[in-house]
Amino acid sequence: MTKKIVALSVLFCVFAFAQERERGGGAPHGGHQPEVGGGHIPAHGPPPARVQAQRAPEPSRNQDHRAPEPSRAQSRPQQGVVEQNRFPADRGGHPEAPHVHARNDQWVGHDGGRDDPHYHVDHPWEHGRFEGGFGPQHVFRIQGGNRERFWFNNFYWDVAPYDYNIVADWDWNGDQIVIYEDPDHPGWYLAYNPRLGTYAHVEYLGG
Repeated sequence: MTKKIVALSVLFCVFAFAQERERGGGAPHGGHQPEVGGGHIPAHGPPPARVQAQRAPEPSRNQDHRAPEPSRAQSRPQQGVVEQNRFPADRGGHPEAPHVHARNDQWVGHDGGRDDPHYHVDHPWEHGRFEGGFGPQHVFRIQGGNRERFWFNNFYWDVAPYDYNIVADWDWNGDQIVIYEDPDHPGWYLAYNPRLGTYAHVEYLGG
């Protein structure tokens, strides 16, 4: 009787381990885990961008004291021209788009700060604030639409025009999506795609 109990216990443990592996669990060495995406969902959103105080250089005696010309990065996009968020891959095999590292939940590409003109909104949260839930406990599935207007669970959204290229390979009829609060850009949220590991700025249009 005891041998049967032991044998059943061993079989149960093997079955449970196999089930856990199918769900993507188990020890880190048990199979290759993708560095980006692959179903991984960050435990938290990005921290606020650090404000780096830059000390102004000492003016020389012969220095021209006229106000400097704004750099291309600081100037606002030209009217009628939609710039694209061109983000170089931070390492081989990673997407050329803002993404999250599955190993440590590092949000790569979210460091523009509050003064980024690409995400300026004249009337932040004009359609109200999203109250459907944030983070890994609230995984939604996109039910239709496109980058200009998509929805899930009767919540409607649009993607920031600057991020259109980031969502070019999103499936608007089935991809999972997780919403995080954006700590730097008033009026925007961050929509994370677990399949690809990329994220884009989205605006809540109401529900």
